[in-house]
Amino acid sequence: MHICFICHEYPPARHGGIGSFTQTLARELVQQGHAVTTIGLYAIPATVTETDRGVSVIRLPQGTFPRLRVVQNYRRLQQALRSLHGQQPIDILEGAERAFFLVSRRFPVPRVLRMHGGHVFVHMAVGEQPDRQKMLEERRSFRVATHLCAVSRFVAETSRRRLKLGDRPVQVILNPVDLRLFCPQPAVAEEDGLIVCVGTIIERKGVRHLIEAMPKVVAQYPAARLVFYGNDTFDPATGESYTAIAQRKIPPALADRITFAGTVPREALPGLMAKATVCIYPSHIEALPIAWVEGLAMGKAVVGADMGPGREVIEDGVSGLLCDSRDAESIAAALLRLLPDPALRERLGQAARERAERLFSLENLVHENVAFYRKCAGLE
Repeated sequence: MHICFICHEYPPARHGGIGSFTQTLARELVQQGHAVTTIGLYAIPATVTETDRGVSVIRLPQGTFPRLRVVQNYRRLQQALRSLHGQQPIDILEGAERAFFLVSRRFPVPRVLRMHGGHVFVHMAVGEQPDRQKMLEERRSFRVATHLCAVSRFVAETSRRRLKLGDRPVQVILNPVDLRLFCPQPAVAEEDGLIVCVGTIIERKGVRHLIEAMPKVVAQYPAARLVFYGNDTFDPATGESYTAIAQRKIPPALADRITFAGTVPREALPGLMAKATVCIYPSHIEALPIAWVEGLAMGKAVVGADMGPGREVIEDGVSGLLCDSRDAESIAAALLRLLPDPALRERLGQAARERAERLFSLENLVHENVAFYRKCAGLE
């Protein structure tokens, strides 16, 4: 099959979970003998075509004229898709929630919309009003899609209600993790008290509440220190870096205990995570968080948020701990339960790895994805 992903954040470009997911699945599909192309719009001056482990990556320049940007982007994407389909017929076209806003309903290919947690889902979940234009774009994208899937039961049913999808079938396929890349590293020594948080630096990832929890954690476990790895974001109203905003909330006494290390290459993450005593992800909202699954796969003691799909990922007290991510006291309590107890960390870490192998294995889930693609393409 020839599978084409619409992805505007394919690594090494600035990316989040969708970019990581797309790269992970695309590379594995190539290993299984399929042809894979990713195509997306980027802030670049001209089209760039490259290859990533057999994946053909097409990066198109974004439109630059403010009032005509949408039209420019639509035409560029349509032209690129038609050209690609003419050279090598596409069997499946896949994209996230708003991806098909820029795709014609007449494009003669099955269009799979995978729900990763789009604009409407996220903003309504955290009590914010969605941007009207983005909401309209997302709804059009769902209408253009011919098939729907979702990365968790939670995002599937929440999106069904909020976007009024009625009884449209939604296939749930969990996010995969490459267990060969993210795996326990017994040769790497844990650093006592090191707490690692991987994710975009933004309010809804629980950054502020985690910082607020640290004074209590350090007071009771003096070796504790926290390192954030992830992309910075910017306040849409002021343009100010969220990292800068968060750094101002760090108590002076903890200035050397809380570090924002920025973005690191995906291949470097396992080595950094292996040093952690605890991996923590106090998100306020997620669809099916890839970073959490990577923590499980590393065999680490993981703290996640007891919200949304949290219990689809972690069995509280069995394969990790869940906390109230909006309560600094709850976050601190989970960390202080783990930091001084190596036996508990080992037990949870072993169960975490087993859960990752059972539910989130890339080698297994790639076949589930292919079976779904074949059904959508009418090849079964």
